[in-house]
Amino acid sequence: MSNLLTISPSPHAKGKDTVQNLMWSVILALVPAFLFSLYMFGIGALVTTLVSVGFCMLFEWIVTKIFLHEQHHLRDGSAILTGILLAFNLPSNISPFIVMVGAAVAIGVAKMSFGGLGMNLFNPALVGRVFLLISFPTQMTSWPVPIESRLQYLDAVTGATPMSHDMLGKADIMDMLFGMTGGSLGEVAAIALILGGVYLLWRRIITWHIPVSIIATVAIFSLIVWLVTGDAGHNPVYQLIGGGLMLGAIFMATDYVTSPMSSKGKLIYGVGIGVLTVLIRFWASYPEGMSFAILLMNAVTPLINKKFKPTRFGESK
Repeated sequence: MSNLLTISPSPHAKGKDTVQNLMWSVILALVPAFLFSLYMFGIGALVTTLVSVGFCMLFEWIVTKIFLHEQHHLRDGSAILTGILLAFNLPSNISPFIVMVGAAVAIGVAKMSFGGLGMNLFNPALVGRVFLLISFPTQMTSWPVPIESRLQYLDAVTGATPMSHDMLGKADIMDMLFGMTGGSLGEVAAIALILGGVYLLWRRIITWHIPVSIIATVAIFSLIVWLVTGDAGHNPVYQLIGGGLMLGAIFMATDYVTSPMSSKGKLIYGVGIGVLTVLIRFWASYPEGMSFAILLMNAVTPLINKKFKPTRFGESK
């Protein structure tokens, strides 16, 4: 009887990818953008990122050990990634207390209250960011001036983001591409985010469906509006590399847990995010709509998965 084999259900294919490998690969892809933020904002970028990552790890440990009575999984890198992404959605001069509140909401509410990694409905970092935007609107929209604020933190020199309504169409395209404009840590250098996205596609950590569908939708939609209105702020190039579009399209919307599983579902999901982003940017009171668009489509993901189910293992298409 000791020689009996236990046969588990299919599939029996085994791969080398693990949650830990995937998380650390995404973190590695964020390194270029982090280095850009360090160069542009100096000590503020470093402090904000370290505080965000530290509190995200702390709150996950507290909830796991004290409330769930389980072994923590901090080594898988998911809490660290959430902390980095949350920091990338914040200005570099924001108070550590506000960062702590954002980390508590991201981990304690958006992630662990649903059961932890793999069970959350909404992207945790974006939930934390939107909560802070609503709760601390002044602090969340005070953008340090790049270069000039490198040696300062809480008292950094502030200026307008190029996505604000009074700055639309006035910022230089090359400055936006290489991070010479104000904004959150992770949205100031589009070129660094694109490099990270190329790495993720090369490693097959993500597929092209979501980023391309978002970028194409925003480009087409904004082009139509630009041609109709003639408003320089509706220039599609400006809309693509400005604000948090590249960060959201490449690193936030592609989250495995909160995005659809099938290729068709991912395309619909991406188009929805693109349309909502342009609608909010052009006709709502917020100059940046990427966070709200992704969260709204996170809520629709279960319906998309129900309609467009992936092919089962061994089943013919």
